[in-house]
Amino acid sequence: MTAKNIFSNLPTLETERLILRKITMDDAEDLFAYTSNEAVAKYVTWNAHETIHDTKDFIQFVLSRYASNSPAPWAIVYKETNKVIGTIDFVNWQEYHKVAEVGYALSKEYWGKGIMSESLEAVMKFGFEHMDLVRIQAFCMVGNKGSARVMEKAGMLYEGTKRKIVYIKGEHRDLMGYAITK
Repeated sequence: MTAKNIFSNLPTLETERLILRKITMDDAEDLFAYTSNEAVAKYVTWNAHETIHDTKDFIQFVLSRYASNSPAPWAIVYKETNKVIGTIDFVNWQEYHKVAEVGYALSKEYWGKGIMSESLEAVMKFGFEHMDLVRIQAFCMVGNKGSARVMEKAGMLYEGTKRKIVYIKGEHRDLMGYAITK
């Protein structure tokens, strides 16, 4: 299956507690509620959103990714409240090698409840079954114990730390790498 086939019509995925679906402009307030939190932004590549306009700009970027058949995030909707509480996506897909990288962010209010592991498991299942992936990998900054735990709970194995591999928010950062194979 090609990127065009998948990302031109990103499918909705469902788990026991969650719906993973395309992001829409109607999600701006829910997204802003957690993307403006400094604790959420601490270990990601983006800065905390200062205004709702920042969030709307992000949504416009996502919508353009959908339109160009490029990898773009699913909104993570918590069924109990019908609110968007996070995002998850394949941030990088090497079709030829059948390898993809997953990235995610979650509202602090939902940390420690298994929500992101549940989301990650659904996305990994989709990747293996519909994208013909043989390897799914993810990275987190050293010190992000919560994200490392998410990957471990989802069955990913720690493969090592890449020193000074990325330049984020004014400094070079070490990333811990995790992966799972089909």
